Amino acid sequence: MVAMSGGIDSTVSALMLHHQGYEVVGITMKTWDYASAGGSTKETGCCNLDSFNDARAAAVEHGFPHYVLDIREEFGDHVVNNFVEEYIAGRTPNPCVLCNTHIKWAALLKRANALNCDYIATGHYVKVREENGRHVLSKARDLTKDQSYVLWGLGQDCLSRSIYPLGDMLKTEVRQLAFDMGYKELAKKAESYEICFVPDNDYRGFLKRNVEGLEERVSGGDFVLADGKVVGKHSGYPFYTIGQRKGLEVAMGKPMFVTNIIPETNTVVLGEIHELQKSEMRVHGLNMVKYDTIQPGMEAVAKIRYRDPGTTSTLQPIGADGVHVTFHHAVNSIAPGQSAVFYEGDDVIAGGIITR
Repeated sequence: MVAMSGGIDSTVSALMLHHQGYEVVGITMKTWDYASAGGSTKETGCCNLDSFNDARAAAVEHGFPHYVLDIREEFGDHVVNNFVEEYIAGRTPNPCVLCNTHIKWAALLKRANALNCDYIATGHYVKVREENGRHVLSKARDLTKDQSYVLWGLGQDCLSRSIYPLGDMLKTEVRQLAFDMGYKELAKKAESYEICFVPDNDYRGFLKRNVEGLEERVSGGDFVLADGKVVGKHSGYPFYTIGQRKGLEVAMGKPMFVTNIIPETNTVVLGEIHELQKSEMRVHGLNMVKYDTIQPGMEAVAKIRYRDPGTTSTLQPIGADGVHVTFHHAVNSIAPGQSAVFYEGDDVIAGGIITR
């Protein structure tokens, strides 16, 4: 079963497997009612109607079945509700991680079982291998496209049945392959990095439309410095993120950044760039990938955002599913709610959600 979004990566993955002799079943997941989202009328992200048609056309042309799987209810209940709740709690969520690990793969496995499919495949740029009785997720050959950071939450049950045809390919090679297969327009298709349920990538507008009375409840809070000095009024703490510089509308004579968000008092703390630097964090909700536990004092490279090159760190386990992370040198803009992923070389050791 191949998850087909209609984009170049998933289409090439499906056709590669088809040409290799696999019996392919294409499936496209409908996650969201775009008309209900407000904002732009143009469907965005990875799951729009044009993409559905592109996926179906590729399947029909090559003679394998294609289905649309409606997971709007699960997606809305879990991903969208979490997205709203995290911002209201003063954190910065990563909905694509949640969608991949808790919604899409669960839906794929369930349908794969119903249709007697042995494996599921996607167009993600990652690799997976079996080692010491575990299935290990690792970085793709094309490090500029590597997506291991967003797949840290996949359990062993998912990894053991996953195939990633693009793990050893460069993006330029994938585009050339699409062109050679006759998909000249697809080979030139731009990629979308938008959140599929947030029109125009305007998360503030989305929150305002989906949380009744939010603006009235949170507008007019204080901008403060670390010592508590009030330096201005803001439009509501959910509309700011750690590390934000633009749109603060506070004149301090020097660049200022959001360094902390305190939802209990509707307070946003500002500071200079050096005040964003932290040497420690806590991460919970760990999913173990390469090993079954974090050993005390284990060293790993920790990534705190998708484009983060990573920082060497020392890990100390906390309870059943937490870890205290000490960075070997300070890092900027650690945002609670975002994912932290720990690497040993190219391999994912584990990942979790930053809590502090």
